[in-house]
Amino acid sequence: MALRKNSPDLSIVILAGNEEKMIGDCLKSCLWADQIVLVAANSTDKTVTIAQKIAPQIKIIKTTDQYNKNFSKWRNLGLKAATGNWIFYVDADERITPELKKEIKDIISSNQTQNWYVIPRANYYLGKRVKHGGSYPDYVKRLFQKKYLKKWQGQLHEEPLIEGHPGYLKSDLLHYTHRDLSSMIKKTNSWTDMEAEEIYRLGHPPIVPWRIFRMMLTKFWQRLIVQGMWKDGTVGWISVIFEVFDTFIIYAKVWEKQQSQRQ
Repeated sequence: MALRKNSPDLSIVILAGNEEKMIGDCLKSCLWADQIVLVAANSTDKTVTIAQKIAPQIKIIKTTDQYNKNFSKWRNLGLKAATGNWIFYVDADERITPELKKEIKDIISSNQTQNWYVIPRANYYLGKRVKHGGSYPDYVKRLFQKKYLKKWQGQLHEEPLIEGHPGYLKSDLLHYTHRDLSSMIKKTNSWTDMEAEEIYRLGHPPIVPWRIFRMMLTKFWQRLIVQGMWKDGTVGWISVIFEVFDTFIIYAKVWEKQQSQRQ
């Protein structure tokens, strides 16, 4: 990684936990950047060691927090450590394609630019590309001129606090999420905790059986039929059923919180 003279420079910020199986390919797709910052959140495996071998000049920021509950903090740590005029955020399970690399380089070297950009993300569930059920284009806010990015905020769904309106890139960022059922179940407990806490905090009406079933049926109908996730085959069906299960867990946890409050 070397700074380019007479042109804006780019810092890529990577968020990773225990991602020793994923960090290598992620980093290899980022080596063209002027600076790479790795925010190692709760990382206890070989993620950092592998990263340092692949990119010896990488800047490592280590932090210990609750599992999957501090994304804003982690992104802000990366923001503080980045030295580039531009920042691009990547997660360890994501990959920058050659087409996306070219598009980013063209944008940051152009005088006609927006303050920030949104990128379409191509998702892979259980190793299979999915295109339905709201899974594509799955736009994410990732490319920023640093001087306009103030901070990230929000615990459940972190959002950038930034000036101006976004531009939209055409090339996909690849996302290898939901790689196996075990990791999906692990994430479910963490994410549903946050979802339930937010719903409870907003004063949701008392949870009764029909409300839980209605929310589950709504999720099933919306994802499978309205958004057509059945078209993604077996993986689509697994994804829909898992989302329905998530919905059940969320509202069961809200019910549990409401019962605790009454005691």
